[in-house]
Amino acid sequence: MTSQRTYRLGDLQFRIMKVLWDDGPAGVADVQARLGGQPLAYTTVATMLRKMEDRGLVSHEEESRKFIYLPAISSDAVARSMTDDFLNRIFEGSLASAVDHLLQARDVSASELAELAELIRNRSKRR
Repeated sequence: MTSQRTYRLGDLQFRIMKVLWDDGPAGVADVQARLGGQPLAYTTVATMLRKMEDRGLVSHEEESRKFIYLPAISSDAVARSMTDDFLNRIFEGSLASAVDHLLQARDVSASELAELAELIRNRSKRR
């Protein structure tokens, strides 16, 4: 089994990545404008993007003396990594324990239960 990289993104890092995944490459001002939530200073966003580039999360191209940032990792890779990390740290790697916890902790509609049952049936067929 190959080892996969673990991505742990803070809230701001995840929000920035979401902007780049959803809207495509963008300059600092564009990312800042699209972040939503409490407004952040331009310098805060620029600093975070530089730190994220140092970690290999984003890369940049220069366009008319302006840095245009783009994601260097896919949303799927981050989701898989963060989910695996969560399962391993909180539920000792047990998907069944995590699902059981979610089913007990949240209100689940009959249609959601039916959808989950269908997902499990489909997954069982592929095994």
